[in-house]
Amino acid sequence: MKTTLARWLDSDVGHSFRSSPMAMVAALIAFIFVFCAAFAGWVAPHNPFDLSTLELGDARLPPAWSAQGSAKYLLGTDDQGRDILSALIYGARISLIVGLASVVLSVLVGVTLGLLAGFRGGWIDAVLMRLCDVMLSFPAILVALLIAGVGRALFPNAHESLAFGVLILSISLTGWVQYARTVRGSTLVERNKEIQVATAIITEATLSFLGVGAPPASPSLGTLIRIGNDYLFSGEWWITVFPGAMLVLIALSVNLLGDWLRDALNPRLR
Repeated sequence: MKTTLARWLDSDVGHSFRSSPMAMVAALIAFIFVFCAAFAGWVAPHNPFDLSTLELGDARLPPAWSAQGSAKYLLGTDDQGRDILSALIYGARISLIVGLASVVLSVLVGVTLGLLAGFRGGWIDAVLMRLCDVMLSFPAILVALLIAGVGRALFPNAHESLAFGVLILSISLTGWVQYARTVRGSTLVERNKEIQVATAIITEATLSFLGVGAPPASPSLGTLIRIGNDYLFSGEWWITVFPGAMLVLIALSVNLLGDWLRDALNPRLR
């Protein structure tokens, strides 16, 4: 009997995946990032958020291949002596969790409201669609920035879990509109939409870069980029370049997978 993986590889989608080198490379990159993020405690050479292990004397060390670098820190250290490689692995976990949770919440809210508007019609449809119009009239990042900023102002000393909850909510409230409008208009169109995880991750990184995203004690990729930006023109380029490169690779791999999946599931292209 064929295994589930073998049956999937023999299917139309599996054949499309095997015949697309771009999809395979994107899937490999995405798998590596997800694996490292999920098992950060075992993969990362250091725990960058354990204050007892930080050494300020090792702050702003260049990558290991530089003359002043240390083999202990492959990609160098930041201004607090944290290992950049370890911080990237832990930061990617935060970005991926926030991105995935935001998309799931956006889909749940958007699909539910879209179905409600489509089936009930009348004043419910009118109110929900006008709400969508209002949300679309403002840039998504500004709405998320406003909500996250208000949440940070109302709960300045909130626990990290509450801070992450506000961050996920702020991104979700700007992402549900497209799902609601699509489901209301036509469920067939929804089959052709690409994955929105990359957009959510970039939004989270932008909010963290602006200082209203992840808590400073548990920085994501956006926070690491913001910290490194202060030292970019003083020669410590590795503090911001490596987090920025990882963010680009994550977003690119997810987008490429989304494009392939959209094409593979489109019956018109078979």
